[in-house]
Amino acid sequence: MRIVTASALLAALLLGTPALVQAQGASPQPKAENKAEEPSSQSGATIRSIQVVDVKELKPDLRAKVDEVVAQTSEQELQSLRKSIDATPEAASALKAKGFSSSQIVAINITDGVLTMFAKTA
Repeated sequence: MRIVTASALLAALLLGTPALVQAQGASPQPKAENKAEEPSSQSGATIRSIQVVDVKELKPDLRAKVDEVVAQTSEQELQSLRKSIDATPEAASALKAKGFSSSQIVAINITDGVLTMFAKTA
């Protein structure tokens, strides 16, 4: 897993390519998958589908990596990320369909055209 600073990734999200956690070879078990209506692209990345994954359902090693990224992310960066998610209809719809809200999102990842949003519940 390659981890990049949250502020750099937040800038990427605001420009249209979400990525808070870059996982290479990691396949989180999807909890939901929805087709993105309008793929966005930057640097060759196209979002074809969206997944919402509860952090509790991840394997312990991947959960630890997500937790590490979250620990290095400021509250201001998380708030900006969540506002960007709310401003993206496809992402907001995927969350709502699974009973989550952007306030529960702690990290996102884009790999092979799949946007994964990691939700943390109490």
